[in-house]
Amino acid sequence: MGVASDERQQLCELFDRVGPDAPTLCEGWTTRDLAVHLVVRERRPDAVAGRLLQRLADRRERIESEIGDRPWPELVDMVRQGPPKWNPLGLSAVDETVNSAEFYVHHEDVRRAQPGWEPRPSDPARDEALWKALSRTAKVFYGRSPVGVVLRRPDGTEIAARRGPRTVRINGETGELLLHAFGRKQVRVTFDGNEADVLAVEDLRRSL
Repeated sequence: MGVASDERQQLCELFDRVGPDAPTLCEGWTTRDLAVHLVVRERRPDAVAGRLLQRLADRRERIESEIGDRPWPELVDMVRQGPPKWNPLGLSAVDETVNSAEFYVHHEDVRRAQPGWEPRPSDPARDEALWKALSRTAKVFYGRSPVGVVLRRPDGTEIAARRGPRTVRINGETGELLLHAFGRKQVRVTFDGNEADVLAVEDLRRSL
């Protein structure tokens, strides 16, 4: 078992508890919408292509609708089972590399949309996997920043996400930094830098 697998199973347990109509941090998405996204991502690459190619958009919408019409327990079980054998994401090493951050973030998307949420306690194995994922993608997330961006966790380890004439340092636990990079607002981080530069970083449209 790895971080990606653990986060997948915990997310599915949360899906079971909150049901298909619960809110998430993904704007406009319920838990059903999020589950459909995860199933399509792993099982229907033809539908994923519809987000990039306009001529395939109708096909994507039809596939998403068909999957979304499934009974909620069946839809959750499809997420729980993971990708089919033909998908390289089914290989544990690939799954851990690609899905650790994906499923952590989406698990938190559901957790933090519920009242009274608190960050989960730090977990060394999980934090290390998420830090590696953040190290690979931070420059993409913050690439549009007009100022430098450095991500710093409590042990002092840093990622230089963007070089610039001035620097904003974002401080927080690994999971919080990852969620900030993914553009989530419900995070526990602090900033070092002048107010205008911090606002500029916060206003970035951060996405892969």
